[in-house]
Amino acid sequence: MSTPYPFTALVGQDDLRLGLLLNAVSPAVGGVLVRGEKGTAKSTAVRALAALMPEVAVVAGCRFSCDPAAPDPACPDGPHEPAPGVPRPARTVELPVGASEDRLVGALDIERALSEGVKAFEPGLLADAHRGILYVDEVNLLHDHLVDLLLDAAAMGASYVEREGVSVRHASRFLLVGTMNPEEGELRPQLLDRFGLTVEAAASRDTDQRVEVVRRRLAYDDDPAGFAARWADEESALRERISAARALLPRVVLGDGVLRQIAATCAAFEVDGMRADIVMARTATALAAWAGREEVVAEDVRQAALLALPHRRRRNPFDAPGLDEDKLDDTLKDAEGGGDDDPGPGGPGGGAPPQGDGGVPPQGAGPEGGGQEDRTPGAPEPAEAGSGDAPSSSPAPSPGAQAGERQAVRSGEPFRTKVLSVPGLGEGAAGRRSRARTEHGRTTGSRRPEGALTKLHLAATVQAAAPHQRARGRSGRGLVVRRDDLRQATREGREGNLVLFVVDASGSMAARQRMSAVKGAVMSLLLDAYQRRDKVGLVTFRGRDAEVALPPTSSVDAAAARLESLPTGGRTPLAAGLLKAHDVLRVERLRDPSRRALLVVVTDGRATGGVDPVALAARAGRLHAGEGTASVVVDCESGIVRLGLAAQLARDLGGSAVTLDELRADSIAGLVKDITAAGRAA
Repeated sequence: MSTPYPFTALVGQDDLRLGLLLNAVSPAVGGVLVRGEKGTAKSTAVRALAALMPEVAVVAGCRFSCDPAAPDPACPDGPHEPAPGVPRPARTVELPVGASEDRLVGALDIERALSEGVKAFEPGLLADAHRGILYVDEVNLLHDHLVDLLLDAAAMGASYVEREGVSVRHASRFLLVGTMNPEEGELRPQLLDRFGLTVEAAASRDTDQRVEVVRRRLAYDDDPAGFAARWADEESALRERISAARALLPRVVLGDGVLRQIAATCAAFEVDGMRADIVMARTATALAAWAGREEVVAEDVRQAALLALPHRRRRNPFDAPGLDEDKLDDTLKDAEGGGDDDPGPGGPGGGAPPQGDGGVPPQGAGPEGGGQEDRTPGAPEPAEAGSGDAPSSSPAPSPGAQAGERQAVRSGEPFRTKVLSVPGLGEGAAGRRSRARTEHGRTTGSRRPEGALTKLHLAATVQAAAPHQRARGRSGRGLVVRRDDLRQATREGREGNLVLFVVDASGSMAARQRMSAVKGAVMSLLLDAYQRRDKVGLVTFRGRDAEVALPPTSSVDAAAARLESLPTGGRTPLAAGLLKAHDVLRVERLRDPSRRALLVVVTDGRATGGVDPVALAARAGRLHAGEGTASVVVDCESGIVRLGLAAQLARDLGGSAVTLDELRADSIAGLVKDITAAGRAA
């Protein structure tokens, strides 16, 4: 067994260390989510925490770590007779992102259950983590069905395994610790709320501190055991402090004045539900015990708010977590019981840095809009009388901008969009967009299992076994079932797709009101992609070429940030945008063959620049159609005079076209055929 890196040897990362230590003092705090860039010792710190946790007493021979003082009456290994417990170190159990459901909750032998009536159960990771730490690295990449199982276990303190009427239950109470890189996507709100605390981990910009990090890491890699021995005294002292704080915790007083401060703070920041109030109270109590005090003070409440509230006050996926510390201080002072107390800096590990009210990146100052649009050869002037798009003024382009480039405009208000899905039946990663064969969903048939049986089709199994009962010598009421009789249920659910946006940022789109509406529509589609667990990418085209503004990623908020800062202007190299998208999709098919793509082209259909740009765009569209790429064109053309170029592009792509109005789910015009209907008709 390898020697873990000592917790006390970590350099900096005060917030990270404090959040983990508070959970060691009071597991009732509810775990911690560590957000941060790669290479910031997130995993190292979590793995080092286990060595500081006090030992636990377990029932001898129990695979579910029952407490001998209060054994679980429903334990599959029970009932347990009164007996002294066996001490063992607290466990840190790691849940891999790609784990199967059986590995997480355990596996039930269906064959023995049907033929012998025996609940032969092999425990999973939830059983191993009982009374210990369950650690999920890259928790934001965890599959939805595993997230659902974690939510159930965390809420009920127990894990249930159900297989066609045969069930097993066992206790599963654990300290949930997750680490994630926000660049790779955010967590579902339900799971986010299950983490008691959140901390931000970032690499230090101080040269001396970075030097010390490298020095210690190299020393550890050269001699792990020797390095750990040099920190043994500090580890022992920290372990004793945790034990002392645990012993002091029941005596800590949480006064009414402090409770009013907690309630006022949660109300002021408009967090949902009451879990935040409870977590703040437990965190403030743990902070007091950690400081060796028997009474919670305003300083503890302030620190608890910085740890427990940032991830609970996000209003939409594009809001950055964080608290306005000035508002926090004012709220604490105004609350009854706060008096004239100065909350102070919060001690070491002062929580997440202030990030204002979150939201999208700030926009450039000054008026927004564009001048005259470029034209498709042979098309009338695109002044679009009556459209109201013409701005009253044009700002100066930023330094280094392309000719005709205009500043980015703010996106319009997002709205709920109609569902765009990929035709056919896929087999990609679990999600909520397109139809797919999955492990979860409605049962559509049966097949012989390939490997371990996970989802039994009971009727098909009985039908397969019934003709052979006399030959097998059946004499009693039980059904004689053999391995060859078992049938796996085939199920249909939903998958997540790669939604690649190709956005026209040329001069023909630059009129201020129109581009604001276009960005609002794309932002709405991004919100939809977040909710449906898709990967997204962003290709833009303007001037003379196209660029990949964001390679395919699970971080939808990163796409939103790129979209907000997107400038406009210049010609319309539509063919270049489609060819760039083709290159992106070709690479992604090699990386993830099972994830199907949906191409969303946002344009008015005009094409300018070069020789015969309209024909080039048509050829590029037919290239996508020839490879079977599902596509939809969001037609941004407005005004009285409409050329219908976007609809023609959709026909070249083999997809369908929707206008901005039709894209709205609540629009009467949105009742037109969507991409799924178009695919079936084809």
